[in-house]
Amino acid sequence: MGTEVIPRQSPGEAQGVRPIAAFDFDGTLTVRDSFMDFLRWRAGPLRFAVGMARLGPSALAYAGHRDRGRLKARAVREFLKGEEGEALAASCEAYAAAAWPRMMRPDALKTWQDWKDRGAVMTIVTASPETLIEPFARRLGADVLLGTRLAFDEAGRVEGAFAGENCRALEKVVRLRERFGPDVRLAAAYGDTSGDAEMLQIAEVKGYRAFSGRPEG
Repeated sequence: MGTEVIPRQSPGEAQGVRPIAAFDFDGTLTVRDSFMDFLRWRAGPLRFAVGMARLGPSALAYAGHRDRGRLKARAVREFLKGEEGEALAASCEAYAAAAWPRMMRPDALKTWQDWKDRGAVMTIVTASPETLIEPFARRLGADVLLGTRLAFDEAGRVEGAFAGENCRALEKVVRLRERFGPDVRLAAAYGDTSGDAEMLQIAEVKGYRAFSGRPEG
């Protein structure tokens, strides 16, 4: 398990520039994967079971290609294709309200607040869909949210695909560079899987599996 460390002063602070603190979402700020939990919550037990059965061949294929983005896109097609954007956003808002008390790690929230109090640019970098994480980001007071983008058609309905790459591994650094510039350096980055390794490499504080707290109850 990594060690959660916050230096007294980061290089950015010393130069009068706001430091950037980047947090993975699932498994880092939360105790479980939010995307699958949301699909289960939204679909209900029977529809979720049927949908997962239909995803069986895609899950078997994953053992060969190991492309998480492809498998996730298949889940989007199965459970969300054709959903109107506004209705989906409303579902995500309701899910965030219901899930927050049982999802968020208290020690991760403390570290988040510590960096926020120091004036850092609070950034979430996640493989989960931005639409899903937006309500959580607002509750956290995040400055920047970088996540996997869902594709919508001209009528504002979910197409069942991504607009761009799955925001994981090197793509996390690509997105950070798009937002903050090609020479971006992070005061801190926190993550819990190999999909966060590249982001951690460009951070002064490398918080790998730094949090283990669980919400009460």
